[in-house]
Amino acid sequence: MPFIHGTIRREPVVLLPEAAAPSSPSFSQLLTLALFAQITTMGVSLSRLWTFFWSKKEIRILILGLDNAGKTTLLYRLKIGEVVTTIPTIGFNVESVTYRNLNFNVWDLGGQTSIRPYWRCYYANTAAVVFVIDSTDIERLGTAADELAAMLNEEELRDAALLVFANKQDQPGAKGAGEISEALKLGELRDRNWSIVACSAIDGKGLNEGMDWLVVSLLSRLGQLVQALIGVARSKHFNRKMHKRWYHCVML
Repeated sequence: MPFIHGTIRREPVVLLPEAAAPSSPSFSQLLTLALFAQITTMGVSLSRLWTFFWSKKEIRILILGLDNAGKTTLLYRLKIGEVVTTIPTIGFNVESVTYRNLNFNVWDLGGQTSIRPYWRCYYANTAAVVFVIDSTDIERLGTAADELAAMLNEEELRDAALLVFANKQDQPGAKGAGEISEALKLGELRDRNWSIVACSAIDGKGLNEGMDWLVVSLLSRLGQLVQALIGVARSKHFNRKMHKRWYHCVML
């Protein structure tokens, strides 16, 4: 299945050691604190860091989109590899999903008009957003674009990767990934790792391509943070006292 992606990154933001720890740390801050305990001035093993961190914590992902986009069908296709009978989600479904030996905590939120304002209640500590589009619902593409833009403006999702699934490619009249990307104005995104993949949650086509991209994106983000923290560890401003403070934060 075709896919389009963009990788426009900021320089990694490193939480300064003297800064007070926030009550609800962001994804980047959690990574920073956890990885710091494993960093030495002689270098670091990325695979060891990945195992160290993610073996202890599920990666939080939100599945969002308008109602009837196929979000719940997609969730359970990822979870059990089968199509299940679904009803419109009033509230949310949450499942643990293992993909490529990584553990994901996946939240599928209802997409009805009355529910969308409550999406923001679930943004904290989210590593990635999977935004699902009904590629046959041309009339509501504008609404989907508006909801996506509003969501991406939220500070809590500042560092979250974005994967758009152009779903229902098995149905007649479905628009391709390129047309959906243009309607959502994905090409105008800045400072955001994103990809759009044409898929069908019914037959599963395209899902692996999208999820593989997501895994690579998260690994890339991890690598950026590691490099930034190595720089901190080698900095002339780094000293034993600061090391103890960081390590104490990690162990809390």
